[in-house]
Amino acid sequence: MALVRQVEIRTLDSFQGGMAQFYTPQSSHETMLVQVAPQTVDDLFVHHGQTDQLLVVRGSLVLVILQNRRYNYIALSQQQPQVVQIPPGVPHGAINLSDDPCVLVNAVLRHTDPHPRDYRPLKLPFPFDFEAAAAALKNLETPAIASV
Repeated sequence: MALVRQVEIRTLDSFQGGMAQFYTPQSSHETMLVQVAPQTVDDLFVHHGQTDQLLVVRGSLVLVILQNRRYNYIALSQQQPQVVQIPPGVPHGAINLSDDPCVLVNAVLRHTDPHPRDYRPLKLPFPFDFEAAAAALKNLETPAIASV
């Protein structure tokens, strides 16, 4: 039986400590701070030896996942602290529809050494649906994945 690679969305647990809200830390081998420019569409990438764990800390964006020959549009925002875990072998990219940059943390879990092909853009099998991406942003209250 083949291993099913599933994207997971987790709402972070938190507790109040004085005037600060503390959120669950994410284990990682390395942590990257990533800025996605306003009004940009990122290419699809697939990593073969790492799991990405993404958390938006400023702004919002739509994460695009390609699974079963369909795009899934996952809206992420600083207003709803959630971690999206993308396992190896799952093509993904980002769309920032806003006029502001989006800043996110990627707590990377390394399963093998990095390989240059992990960062080469993939050819899109079909165009993104920007209406579905915008609709996902409008429905940020629910952490469900919108499929199109």
